[in-house]
Amino acid sequence: MDFTLFLPNLAKIWSQYWKLFLFTGLKNTLILTFISVALGTVLGTLVAMLKMSKSRILRFIASVYVEVLRGTPILLQLYVFYFVLPNIFTFLKLSQFMWVSISLCINSSAYVSEVIRSGIQAVDKGQTEAARSLGLSEGQTMVKIILPQAVRNILPALGNEFIMMLKETSLASTFFLGDIMTSYLIVKGVSYLTLEPLTIVAIIYLCVTYPLSKIVDRFGKKMANPNSYRNRKVKAGGKN
Repeated sequence: MDFTLFLPNLAKIWSQYWKLFLFTGLKNTLILTFISVALGTVLGTLVAMLKMSKSRILRFIASVYVEVLRGTPILLQLYVFYFVLPNIFTFLKLSQFMWVSISLCINSSAYVSEVIRSGIQAVDKGQTEAARSLGLSEGQTMVKIILPQAVRNILPALGNEFIMMLKETSLASTFFLGDIMTSYLIVKGVSYLTLEPLTIVAIIYLCVTYPLSKIVDRFGKKMANPNSYRNRKVKAGGKN
């Protein structure tokens, strides 16, 4: 490879295909990520509740669900949802994009369920005992007392899950769903260049994930020490 042509080729590829990378690839990647994490959070909450259930059967089902999804490669799960399930559930008539979204959503739910369960269990048990002694039901205690406090531990972890899923959606390019890596494959096939479009894709991922990781890190520190953050704001206001 002639590296003297790398920068000119990089500039040429970007000038010709930047809309494909951003308006198609990045847009579809973000949509896929939002759908996967949002629905995965809803499903993961349900799985977390089942795993903390008093019923042995429900706990067993939730544990098997989590262990299978966390113990098998995500690409294998995508293959199952893309090739196998559409032939079984032919009446659903879902698009290829939706099958991949469902697969990523279910994969995300397994990890999110553990995040939610850990966040809930991190809340002092004395909170539950105090709430129950005041006459609150188990459901009221969970909704009004436990979950609001657990959010402090859950939200930063959900932010990290979003960043991880953003990168894992690159596997969707296996099925040419229009994500960023699909854009790379298209440009590579048209231009017969590999390193230049791959560099552009890497820069796009970094430009998205790096600021997000910093925001999540800052948010996590603020949630972990809300009092110190509030004191800093008070001091800053006092100086003004």
